[in-house]
Amino acid sequence: MNRKKSLLVCALCTLSTVSGFSFAQAPASDGTTASINARADYFRLDNDYVPPPGEALHHYTAGFAKILCSAVFVTGLDPVDAAANVGGFISPFDQRHHVVNTFVDRVREEVSLVLADGVVRTARRYDNQGCVSHSLGDNSIEFTPTTVEANLPAAHSTDWPMGDVIENDAVPPGVDIEMVQRALDTGFGSEEARTLGLVVTYRGKVLGERYSDEVNIHTPLESWSMTKSLTGTLMGILIQQGEYELWQNAPIPEWQEDPNDPRQAIRIGDIMRMSSGIMINAPSDPDFDTNTYPDHVYLYTGGVNQYHYAATRPQEYPPNTIGRYRNTDPVLTSYLIRLAVEGRGEDYHSFPQRNLFDKLGIRNALIETDTYGNFLGQGLAFMSARDWARLGNLYLQDGVWNGERLLPEGYVEYASTTAPAWITDGRPTYGGAFFWVDNEVGDDGLPPSFSMRGAGGQSTTIIPSHDLVIVRIGKYTGASTGARALQTMLPMLLDAVPETR
Repeated sequence: MNRKKSLLVCALCTLSTVSGFSFAQAPASDGTTASINARADYFRLDNDYVPPPGEALHHYTAGFAKILCSAVFVTGLDPVDAAANVGGFISPFDQRHHVVNTFVDRVREEVSLVLADGVVRTARRYDNQGCVSHSLGDNSIEFTPTTVEANLPAAHSTDWPMGDVIENDAVPPGVDIEMVQRALDTGFGSEEARTLGLVVTYRGKVLGERYSDEVNIHTPLESWSMTKSLTGTLMGILIQQGEYELWQNAPIPEWQEDPNDPRQAIRIGDIMRMSSGIMINAPSDPDFDTNTYPDHVYLYTGGVNQYHYAATRPQEYPPNTIGRYRNTDPVLTSYLIRLAVEGRGEDYHSFPQRNLFDKLGIRNALIETDTYGNFLGQGLAFMSARDWARLGNLYLQDGVWNGERLLPEGYVEYASTTAPAWITDGRPTYGGAFFWVDNEVGDDGLPPSFSMRGAGGQSTTIIPSHDLVIVRIGKYTGASTGARALQTMLPMLLDAVPETR
């Protein structure tokens, strides 16, 4: 590893002492819930938790309105089917029966949901900002929407990956294409899997793909937390452009008001490893409080300035000590992105298209926002399966595309290296730039990989040893069946293509 890469993946070993805590004295964790919580208790700071305001049902219904709006007006699904099968994360299916009236306005591209107590929650499509859930009691937004168009040649006459044209005649050397086709059939799964799109690329070329009858190669599909990795990519671009350094302290304005604010010690690299230590209530926490509406979800449904909300949460643990999967971290990263882009006088809503999507041949992607126009980069990107494959291949190519370095040298290694705080938690599953990692050859015999993952079974899996990218996106209710189909498919693919590295 050269020195430049070493600087990017530094802090692989946690400090021996942090904020007065000794790691040598901290309880060891073997990955069990009890040991994870015991270790967290040792490092916990003396700050009080304040739950999100408002009623849970009103928040869940705001999420439901946004889900229906996006399903109908972004992806093009049937609203009845979407209500039954799509987006169970921010709007649990067992909460949807409380809606007594549903209105889908195809002229205004708006969804209104009425509850028995008279509360109405609405969401409307706003150009390239997609569907925005309005604040409670409001039917408007606090920003001017921006129409953003790709600056790219026509896709139908441009070769992959910058366009749609794919040469299907030549089979790459050593590839068993018949086995690939069988693998695709297996990975797409049964009707119960509810898969919408499945794409496999090998050495950057589309090896095969499958789609449901409801979508096509251009359809923007919900991704949920795969968006986190997209946000990590946008931050990587800003680092490459010199706006930030990975290991600098994060310049969140709300953290600079008090010179003694301990959050000033949180580094950008810690945030993108889900190791900031910021306090919220999240469903994946080992000590999750089920009696409190989770901030993790409120960051989608609250109807407030979500960047400010995340930035005003207190610190629960010293940074780089405890790994917790919490939406505050990607929201804070999105906040930093907005600060840098607007700080240099650039249009914020055009930034992803001009600095990433145009570079990769992506034409129809969007990232939805809150009512203040803040990208909700923790989970609300809509991109086609092919577009996720393009992004995966950027990481296979070490952040270089068409000869241009988009991500800093060593950034892909940072993304695919297990985070120290997650290792010491006994859960070596999370890396940098909001990627999941699987760096051990387990009982399944699969080689090391890293991936973008989202609720409902959405995933983009990157297997460097075979130069494979596998994208699978489907409806939320098919997640379990779809995951089993995908796991059955992976060994078949690995047998069908030769090892490349």
